[in-house]
Amino acid sequence: MKRLAVSACFAALLLASASPTFAQTALQTPPTPQPIPAVVDRAWSGVVRLDVDATDLNRRIYRVRETIPVEAAGPMTLFFPEWLPGNHGPVGPVTQLAGLTFSAGGQRIEWVRDALSPYAFHIVVPAGATELVAEFQHLSPTTGAQGRITMTAEMLNIQWEKMLLYPAGRFHRNITIQAGVTLPEGWEYGTALRPDSSTGATTTFQPVPLDVLVDSPMFAGDHYRQIDLDPGGRSPVLLNIVADAGENIAPTDEQIGILRTLVVQADRLFGTRQYDHYDFLVAMTERMGGIGLEHHRSSENSVDPGFFTDWDSKLGDRDLLAHEYTHSWDGKYRRPAGQDVANFNLPMQNELLWVYEGQTQFWGKVLAARSGLHSRQQALDALAMDAATYDNTVGREWRAMQDTVNDPIISQRRPIGWRSWQRSEDYYVEGQLIWLDADTLIREQTNGRKSLDDFARAFFGVQEGNYDANPYTFATVVETLSGVMEHDWATFLRSRLDGHGPGAPLDGLTRGGYRLVYTDTMSDYQKTLWAEYGRNDFIYSLGFMTGADNTLSSVQWNGPAFEQGLAIGMQIIAVNGEAASAATLRAAVTAAKGTDQKIDLIVRDGTRYRTVAFDYHDGLKYPHLERIEGAPDRLGDLFTARRR
Repeated sequence: MKRLAVSACFAALLLASASPTFAQTALQTPPTPQPIPAVVDRAWSGVVRLDVDATDLNRRIYRVRETIPVEAAGPMTLFFPEWLPGNHGPVGPVTQLAGLTFSAGGQRIEWVRDALSPYAFHIVVPAGATELVAEFQHLSPTTGAQGRITMTAEMLNIQWEKMLLYPAGRFHRNITIQAGVTLPEGWEYGTALRPDSSTGATTTFQPVPLDVLVDSPMFAGDHYRQIDLDPGGRSPVLLNIVADAGENIAPTDEQIGILRTLVVQADRLFGTRQYDHYDFLVAMTERMGGIGLEHHRSSENSVDPGFFTDWDSKLGDRDLLAHEYTHSWDGKYRRPAGQDVANFNLPMQNELLWVYEGQTQFWGKVLAARSGLHSRQQALDALAMDAATYDNTVGREWRAMQDTVNDPIISQRRPIGWRSWQRSEDYYVEGQLIWLDADTLIREQTNGRKSLDDFARAFFGVQEGNYDANPYTFATVVETLSGVMEHDWATFLRSRLDGHGPGAPLDGLTRGGYRLVYTDTMSDYQKTLWAEYGRNDFIYSLGFMTGADNTLSSVQWNGPAFEQGLAIGMQIIAVNGEAASAATLRAAVTAAKGTDQKIDLIVRDGTRYRTVAFDYHDGLKYPHLERIEGAPDRLGDLFTARRR
């Protein structure tokens, strides 16, 4: 009966909207529920105009005016993007949209949010209206607790999907949008969009389909520099840098050469460029929120302000650009069929993220080594740390790696308490280990004549300059691997994706000529990386990691600390009667090695203090890769720059 009453009300509204003029004395409120239009593959009439004022730096507010051509009077639904590419989940920040009003011909139009699909907004378009004006604000967080900060006094990051609405019922490629932005006076910008016109501080870009717009974010700032990474190349590749301070933008000629070599090595790996131009967007910042996000013709990358000026001590971001650049081929041009959805409000399927992200993780590390972003030894040391982490991921006992592709939807990247047991997005790094396994198997079986490089060229390097999405399935992956080398690749992959160990898939290491070992000394790479991150690593000895204030930041499930009842957030106050520090803890672990001496800790848990005694005598343990005598050094070859 309630449904009938709503329908009758809706019919009355439609009759009212059919009058010759849309000047009315009362506001119309659309009924709810109102059906969301089914998606049809037909162009939306006209060009949507999107104007963003990004000058309110103090309050970090983006002010948006959007003009949308309408096709007919009557009910209309508009979407705020929910499923965001590269985020792999329904994480569109609709809570940051505020002040939303619609109007046509100067008359306000009321809206109603869909009760079941809260990213959908229903309106009734009055008769005679030819366009709809939406005005609202996108409220960038002012602190990290509110979300990722995208605007500071020195720079900003415009992600168009966070500041637009689009008509429901069409493919995103069916909707053409012309975006314009007003920046603070004197600021410069980088984006894959191409300008159409400029007036003062306002730039209007060439019209593009909605999916291309969303795939073309902007970095802009007061301190900006652009560097050509492929002078005279077959398509432009530009490095666009913004920074908290101008002195941070100081790459040496050698560092620029390394980044240019990254472009060359990617060319030699994939064989083609699946783009017509590419823009690295790099923010050197401690103030704007961190990001590493792929796009087809650009990427968003935030690095430490000392990325160039403190080159030897800042390793944490070193392979980021290589990873995100690889995504132009893997994840954007070639993307899983389940990711190739009609618009941003239809669910994506993540079942092949171990290719999308896992193989990108593999190639990102390889290209970092081949280009010189990492030395060969740094590449080996980083691989040792990855192998040790996942070899000690005890959560595989109950949860297969394949299931972790659902984590961006399940947890939406919120913090978890027991990562080694719960598991997280392990398809990245464990995916990397699986692809290393495949690479070394191909090298072994073909006596070095072929490798995963051949798969990369066959799978990703298809047609120069083609950037139309080219979806794939599990069968496509298996078929291409079989074209490189005959093998039961389906079983190879499924046994590693769906298996429970014991331990991580480390055959790629041994087949590559190395074994994972532990010694009492950190590698130079690990020592530098943990110093940069402020981490103190006792995971493979006492079963925990601490931060600078001796607070536990990680605890290994079923490890010694776990057995003592310790958990993340507790703080070590004293070690064997002395004030706690990383140094005193390392000394205590070393002194107890090979003895019956226990390691006594005083631990604070909120307002409670207690003493715990570790009966541990095996000393400090840190991961390394050790050469297997007489075995071919296939990992060394993998990390060697290609000559052609």
